[in-house]
Amino acid sequence: MNRKYESQAAVVGTGFIGPVHIEGLQRAGVTVRGVLGSSVSKSEEAAKCFGIERAYVSFEELLRDESVRVVHLTSPNRYHFQQALACLRSGKNVLCEKPLAMNSLESGELVKLARDSGLQAGVNYNVRFYPICVEAREIIESGELGEIFHITGEYVQDWLLFPTDFNWRVLSSDGGPLRAVADIGTHWLDLVQSVSGLSVEAVMADLQLVHPVRQRPVGGVETFSGMKQAAAQLHDVSIDTEDSGNMLLRFQGGARGVLHVSQVTAGQKNAIRFQIAGSKKSLLWSSVHPDELWIGKRGEANQILLRDPSLLRTKAAMHSQYPGGHNEGFPDTFKQLFRSFYSSLEGHADLFAPYPTFEEGHREIVLCEAILDSAKHERWVKVKNGVA
Repeated sequence: MNRKYESQAAVVGTGFIGPVHIEGLQRAGVTVRGVLGSSVSKSEEAAKCFGIERAYVSFEELLRDESVRVVHLTSPNRYHFQQALACLRSGKNVLCEKPLAMNSLESGELVKLARDSGLQAGVNYNVRFYPICVEAREIIESGELGEIFHITGEYVQDWLLFPTDFNWRVLSSDGGPLRAVADIGTHWLDLVQSVSGLSVEAVMADLQLVHPVRQRPVGGVETFSGMKQAAAQLHDVSIDTEDSGNMLLRFQGGARGVLHVSQVTAGQKNAIRFQIAGSKKSLLWSSVHPDELWIGKRGEANQILLRDPSLLRTKAAMHSQYPGGHNEGFPDTFKQLFRSFYSSLEGHADLFAPYPTFEEGHREIVLCEAILDSAKHERWVKVKNGVA
């Protein structure tokens, strides 16, 4: 059962992911004190919809609310750095959507500020909180997999398949110079590094721009809204971010890897998959079947482990709250990440799998910069370590 947390939260953003945070917080037992949208009407609409006490009129008003201990940032990418900076300077703990910032100079500054402030600062890489992914992490930590040889996988979607599909993320000015890699590829990279315990040390990337021109509807389109928000008036916009990409990876210790990302794969709505090959066994997991972990063996029958709290290891069981056969999916990963974050905030970090920190958010941005450099110059690029 969920506990009731003492800390109160405020959520910035009312688009696709903001309401996911609100619902996850409420399910986790966290009181959402207030919400801030891009307009007063959006703030008021979200507050009414979710039964939230306050609809803020400005970010400054939110920061002045002394009852709020944690701010969740789900605003567009270009606002993350300044908003996270302001939260930390105001003494607020922060849980930020990825990417943490638009470049590694900004994210490095946030890492140092968070470290100096002593505040909790996390990034919402929620995929690592599928219970089966936590189980895979514990299996590898136990040594049961043996030495890791290689890690392969993909993250594919189709919501930007057509040139008439448009969202602010396709513009580098709003989302950053990488799109498919930064938007979904970083989820895979965080997931496999968290599960395996290995960091990516070098990359070789090949990026593909399928639609150099897209048609932008007047008024804009919300993420994953599909055809329902299509506008009658369209105008051409030049696109400078990739629709798909392929990456060779070198992990610490010599393990190798391959990642494919795409937002133009017809029929794949939101599918992330990894396979980790070890010297004793291998593991395979897909978000399409999130409650199943395939365990490969050489000298005996392969195994499919079904998510069931009674069958999982300690922390995986803590992140699994329904009996076996009652699937836990995408919304539950947010709830489980929030349980980890707020339990850590209140002195119980040891109960759950660790949440992604600003340091790990910074690592993903450094990785993205190495991937962009590699694709531009068609060569292997080493990933920088640490914060300047």
